[in-house]
Amino acid sequence: MLLLGFASGLPLALSTGTLQAWLTVEGLDIKTIGFFALAGLPYTFKFVWAPLADRFEPPVLGRRRSWLLLTQFGLALLCFAMATLDPNDSVLAVGACAVAIAFLSASQDIVFDAYRTDLLGEHERGAGAAVSVLGYRLAMLVSGGLALILADQWLGWAGMYRLMGVLFVVMAAITVWSPKTPPTPALTSDVRRELLGFVAMIGAGALTFVLLRLLPWHWLGGGRFATLAVDTVTLLVAFVAALQAARRAGFPSFLAPWDAFFTRERAAALLALIVLYKLGDAFAGSLSTTFLIRGAGFTATEVGAVNKMLGLAATIVGALAGGAWLAKRPLYASLMLFGLLQAVSNFGYWLISVLPKSYALMAAAIGFENLCGGMGTAAFVAFLMALTDRRFSAAQYALLSALAAVGRVYVGPASGVLVEAFGWPTFFVFTVLAALPGLLLLRWLKPQVTALDAGPKPGTPADSRE
Repeated sequence: MLLLGFASGLPLALSTGTLQAWLTVEGLDIKTIGFFALAGLPYTFKFVWAPLADRFEPPVLGRRRSWLLLTQFGLALLCFAMATLDPNDSVLAVGACAVAIAFLSASQDIVFDAYRTDLLGEHERGAGAAVSVLGYRLAMLVSGGLALILADQWLGWAGMYRLMGVLFVVMAAITVWSPKTPPTPALTSDVRRELLGFVAMIGAGALTFVLLRLLPWHWLGGGRFATLAVDTVTLLVAFVAALQAARRAGFPSFLAPWDAFFTRERAAALLALIVLYKLGDAFAGSLSTTFLIRGAGFTATEVGAVNKMLGLAATIVGALAGGAWLAKRPLYASLMLFGLLQAVSNFGYWLISVLPKSYALMAAAIGFENLCGGMGTAAFVAFLMALTDRRFSAAQYALLSALAAVGRVYVGPASGVLVEAFGWPTFFVFTVLAALPGLLLLRWLKPQVTALDAGPKPGTPADSRE
């Protein structure tokens, strides 16, 4: 779990924070940098192709590990390609590579999350979540803070991306070495029907999106908020059209996990909780690198040393502390406590934005915010594992984690617009308020969350090792 968690976390910063720092240093404007957050869209939509990972498996290493191997080699090639580009001359190519990295990273996450869910028993969730987050955050330390320092001081941005490519080759060797999962009943369905359903779903979603974009939206005006609202509505309607097409065409591997999840009481509210629980955290982190460099006046090396390295180290400590806490205390109580701490910790960024430049203040604020975020992440991962039916572990966990990524992806454009309109201090106060709806919904769902600690989920086979 530790090593594969590292492999899973390594690509994220390369299409988010580290890329954001590169674009900032190269002088791109704040709105362009904000919209680069849309490179993370594959993390939101990974549930679309996740069912295929349950249904199909390349005949190399068996269940789960084959897809891990393929995605890791693909990520290595993309890093080598990114090393040949210049954002000022080839911003579209950089964006395309970032999207491709996010796609393969999301695909690797699909399989790793399913692998972890298949491998761990209920009594191992807290510890498994903690060490997975530890590996994930150590990887982000390498591809985030360490990468910034290497790029700024020694290797340059191209050399740094080449080094990341070499690391993905090492990750592939770790995948070959990793253990097999316990036997799981194979899903059987007509291959032709699966592929036709997949094509129908993608085609309907893409066609709806294109048609909606052709409508005369200009009558709403050209304001920043109007544009953002139109983009959001367009994506939501296209998503609904894709779901309807999948149901009408018959896409068994996609529909069965959805139908199984919605047998739960208040299933829709549980999905909303997944979106909202870390929303305030997502807002605070969406432009943190740009804020510290451009808004607070720190250098890329200082940001790498403090925000990335100290921040991720604090997250690791928080994740381990959260895992230890979960081993002895109920899931609901852990989620509520850590959620409150996540919300309060965002005031640290507000203090940085209103007080004179101070390294001690930056270190204290970022350390506390990441410590609380790490604890919240450990509880949140355990919550997602508890919700997942092992018959559909790849598809269901991908759906749940994709919903969790909605905040991280879509707050990027919104954050850029809010900062430009209201400034950094008001924006960080807003990030605290954005955490409150998730906490209120968690309180309302207390009976359902508490029940997750009570035993196997409906429809889930008992763990054969217990």
